[in-house]
Amino acid sequence: MSLPIRIAPSILAADFANLGQEVRDVTEAGADWIHLDIMDGHFVPNISFGPDVVKSLRPYTTAIFDCHMMVAPADPYIEAFAKAGCDIITIHAEAGKHTHRSLQSIKSHGKRAGISINPGTPESMIEYLLDQLDLILIMTVNPGFGGQAFIPAMLDKISRVKAMIGDRPIELEVDGGISANTSAMAARAGANVFVAGSAVFKGGSVDAYRSAIQAIREPAQATQ
Repeated sequence: MSLPIRIAPSILAADFANLGQEVRDVTEAGADWIHLDIMDGHFVPNISFGPDVVKSLRPYTTAIFDCHMMVAPADPYIEAFAKAGCDIITIHAEAGKHTHRSLQSIKSHGKRAGISINPGTPESMIEYLLDQLDLILIMTVNPGFGGQAFIPAMLDKISRVKAMIGDRPIELEVDGGISANTSAMAARAGANVFVAGSAVFKGGSVDAYRSAIQAIREPAQATQ
């Protein structure tokens, strides 16, 4: 099954002093989703923001809020992020002991459920979860910081996960080092959702964001 190419700018790279307007501007510039990197300083070596910030941003756009929870444990916070306005909630396979139950919790709040795996985690760890999933997020860098370089070895993993998905309508997202130079490679391997932070939020204007989004989208679409 071929799903549309989607660009999901990560607001981790946006101007935090002007975050609402940044979300509005990047949506106007053509972003399909808004990617929300939730980091707890425990599962990953950084701290970002919580559900109150997500709630405050929700009025600025009708775009899908794509919530990536780099949090361990995630279960105590699923309800709060669901109520804050997230549309997709993705947890890490490495972050809890009862991942299947966590995905059911996400679904119980009426949200789409995703699972993410770090570069060192084999895709076999999530195969049993496929029937619970709306999205799989392949980390193409080690999570926790923006601006890292894409790990080339992840291309083979993307291809294997795409084969594992088969005909299921599961979005295959990649996050880390995504730019105009890497989107085509990841798309060719099977990805259809591209998270980009520093590659999008540069220039500080709608026109600059639009050019950056198109520069990522067009090479990816050309592979379809």
